[in-house]
Amino acid sequence: MFDYSLNILGSEWIIIVFVALILILGTNQLPNAAKKLGKAVNEFNKAKNEVQNQMKGISNTDLNISGPLETERQKLETIAKSLGVNVAEKSDDELRKIISGKMGQKNTDESENKV
Repeated sequence: MFDYSLNILGSEWIIIVFVALILILGTNQLPNAAKKLGKAVNEFNKAKNEVQNQMKGISNTDLNISGPLETERQKLETIAKSLGVNVAEKSDDELRKIISGKMGQKNTDESENKV
């Protein structure tokens, strides 16, 4: 009964969408819409690249963890060692302060380089 199916290929769909956009937006607003779309795609790509760079920075840390860490002290020592801190004869509170100081320095150094 319905033998009239749409046998439209890929390139024909592009033409149909383009004609529909011209009818909806008009010829005056089509360039502005294209500029806005281009800016949106550009910002998306910048954000994607920034996240990828941050993930690469995180993955470059030398954390050698052979199994699950059970105590808070083990976690602190692992983080401190990855930041190059000597953990001998330091309390948990001292390690927390050192780690937060090093992490804060790393974040401020990165933000200063971007400006």
